[in-house]
Amino acid sequence: MSRFIHPNLNDVPLASVLHALSDPTRLAIVRRLNDDLGAKGAGLACNCAVAEELPRATMSNHFTVLRSSGLIESRKQGTMVINCLRRAEIDARFPGLLDAVLSADAA
Repeated sequence: MSRFIHPNLNDVPLASVLHALSDPTRLAIVRRLNDDLGAKGAGLACNCAVAEELPRATMSNHFTVLRSSGLIESRKQGTMVINCLRRAEIDARFPGLLDAVLSADAA
């Protein structure tokens, strides 16, 4: 079984996180995971609304970028992949970053 690689956030530069958040689709994914975190308290989402609009390979690439930048953690559960926003860890490493980015109006 393949395992996902999750970087230590102390090794992730701010530029990598900002790059991941600069794409509108990835930003929408992070917003959705953040909303799920607030609604459910668990931060889990396996299907984003944007996933229905894009090819599977494109979505896989977006999740890979988010994972390599340290924004999400992924794990397999049966045939599904569960993605969790690493909100507390990101807030500890880059205080206020997610609040600022997610509260900004979509342009």
